[in-house]
Amino acid sequence: MAIYNLRMDAKVLKENRERFIPAKEQVYLDGPKTRTYEFSFAWKVFKQFIKGFRELHFVGPCITVFGSARFGEDHAYYKAARSFGKRIAELGFATMTGGGPGIMEAANRGAFENGGVSIGCNIELPFEQKPNPYVTRSITFEHFFVRKVLLSKYSYGFIIMPGGFGTMDEFFETLTLVQTKTMHDFPIVLFGKEYFKELWDYMEYMSTQGTIDKADLSLVVLTDSEDEAMQHIETYVKSNYKVKPRKRLWWLLEKR
Repeated sequence: MAIYNLRMDAKVLKENRERFIPAKEQVYLDGPKTRTYEFSFAWKVFKQFIKGFRELHFVGPCITVFGSARFGEDHAYYKAARSFGKRIAELGFATMTGGGPGIMEAANRGAFENGGVSIGCNIELPFEQKPNPYVTRSITFEHFFVRKVLLSKYSYGFIIMPGGFGTMDEFFETLTLVQTKTMHDFPIVLFGKEYFKELWDYMEYMSTQGTIDKADLSLVVLTDSEDEAMQHIETYVKSNYKVKPRKRLWWLLEKR
């Protein structure tokens, strides 16, 4: 009886299983689009970049705060991000985030409440993401890769708060750019030892396996201390850079 049932189950599974490409039937998978479509797409991306560059050209040096969109204002990480926004403003830097709710809103809110520049680089999503009310300058992008370029282009330090897939993507892309010296070795802070413990352990495991160098771990500071995080960023920036305001060119119709 058991053998019979197994055979019946296998038969049912076989009948219910749909082939991705049906047997004895040619399927032409769509590859590159038409040249007109590709040119149109490239032009739209170019316009998004130019729009972002013009909008953010005079914002001054920024500190970018990454983190989850899902934390409410009563959450400890929301409160910490709000505090970071205030302290970034005190340094004279602009606070830049993805412009949405949660951690992003908190950091923007802290900067806004402390009279600082608060920037949101938003993204069009079918859920969750909408501009928060604490940005003094906001720009919305259609593509994640355009948005990520803008989030890093004007930033001299990065604070990564607890978050999900998007936050991990932003963290590891920033870290990769610094590791490969594609971008200057700007300070990167992981805030939340408990949340990032397993991730940090795995990064250490990667170093033991030789997939990264042990020295790569020194590119990141893991901490629970706001003071340590801000001191790390402030020391690096003051040791390596001098803030120089950009000049506006009237013939390019540039506004502050």
